[in-house]
Amino acid sequence: MRYVFILLAAAGVYVSARALQVHYSDKPQPCSINEVWDCGVVNHSRYAAIAGVPVALIGVVGYISLGALAGLRRFRLLTTLACAALAFSLYLTYIEKYVLGVWCVYCVASLTIISLIVLLCLLQWACCRTRQPQAN
Repeated sequence: MRYVFILLAAAGVYVSARALQVHYSDKPQPCSINEVWDCGVVNHSRYAAIAGVPVALIGVVGYISLGALAGLRRFRLLTTLACAALAFSLYLTYIEKYVLGVWCVYCVASLTIISLIVLLCLLQWACCRTRQPQAN
């Protein structure tokens, strides 16, 4: 299972790095499809950085951390970090939908990836609990 987490974390690093590239670019982006799907609008908005740190860079670091925790088999910490990342991603999704009114393909992909990681973490916890011997 840890290799699945590592693979998903690598995919998260990729989409976050692509969003980071958009953040620092002023050129038209292939992910800027129309007025509803425009990564440039999202990644150049005032919500695209926290204290001067691009949100996409936070994503890169976060996914690297998740992959490292999976590699080290630190699943409790992995689950905690993944749930926090999902909460942050849901907040950003709220910003996209209700504040900006524009979606970023990379952000939606990242939301999907972190949702899968959290789901797999919870499934793993459920499976581990059912395999433990019952006390009499």
